[in-house]
Amino acid sequence: MGVPERMRAVRILEHGGPEVMDVAEVPVPSPRAGEVLVHISVVALNNTDLWTREGAYGRPGDPQARSGWRGPVDFPRIQGADVVGRVVAVGADVEENIVGRRVVVDPAIYDDDGPDANPVGLMGSERDGGYAEYVTAPAVRVHDMTESPLTDDQLAALPTAYGTALGMIERGRLRKGETALVSGASGGVGLAAVQIARARGARVLAISSGSKIDAVRDAGAHEVVDRARDLAGQICVAAPEGIDVVLDVVAGDLVSDGLPLLREGGRWVIAGALGGFRVTFDVRRLYLHNAQVIGSAMHTPTHFRLLMDLARRAEIQPVIAATFPLDQAIRAQEELARRRHVGKIVMHP
Repeated sequence: MGVPERMRAVRILEHGGPEVMDVAEVPVPSPRAGEVLVHISVVALNNTDLWTREGAYGRPGDPQARSGWRGPVDFPRIQGADVVGRVVAVGADVEENIVGRRVVVDPAIYDDDGPDANPVGLMGSERDGGYAEYVTAPAVRVHDMTESPLTDDQLAALPTAYGTALGMIERGRLRKGETALVSGASGGVGLAAVQIARARGARVLAISSGSKIDAVRDAGAHEVVDRARDLAGQICVAAPEGIDVVLDVVAGDLVSDGLPLLREGGRWVIAGALGGFRVTFDVRRLYLHNAQVIGSAMHTPTHFRLLMDLARRAEIQPVIAATFPLDQAIRAQEELARRRHVGKIVMHP
């Protein structure tokens, strides 16, 4: 079957609420030299979709400025970072044997070509993404997952959430036998961190609440503490010798209250600010105990390859909370914003 000239896509026209989203017929992009064209089967949603639409990331020196993931957004923008599909065409300088293969796209835009490059942009924010029927991607960022036993929905859950979680775990140097504390454990990144930390052989203590606690425990947490109660007290009881690594997407008061709970040489890794982006803490608890606070934005190319290897062996099992058709992207984002779900929300173009 040939590639059509036009496709359906969901775009944001400016920063704002769900009303800035529209469904449009747009040209199918053509792969440039070094790129492939992917016919999308599944795209997963992330908090980055909400915050990019809202312009909630701020800028250096102006935390209230409306901004995409790393800067101004070129509107209209097709959102969506997490793409699974089949390669249907290639640009110049790309081997054609990738055509027809089921692939996962690494959505990061890196600052150089090295294996430990830093992400400085994101598909769906700094370039068009997967809320569409087709998307182009650099061939070097496309990973052949044809042989993975995971479903397309499960594979689509991986790039941003599991990539971010694995980046946190790698930067935090979590080792087998250590104790990890995971905040926001019922969300996409949190649940991914629970599963990957458990697979690594760590003892996993997770923070959740209400009806989500059982689901987080089922995902692999050894113990779950209720964030609605005395959090520090519960953590002290569950981990009396302290926490080795905190995998945190909440920040805010959790950092202030929780830093003393680290063991000597403990690492606090932050990849989100659901609880607030301004943090105060007693700096003596940092330097007197050789603790580290580490920022972690997504993953490196090396981390992403490790993640794809885990997926090929099915050592992680992403949880799918809900599915929507592409033309219900507004409903899907509204469901994501309610935060009542456990796992990932995906759309089928």
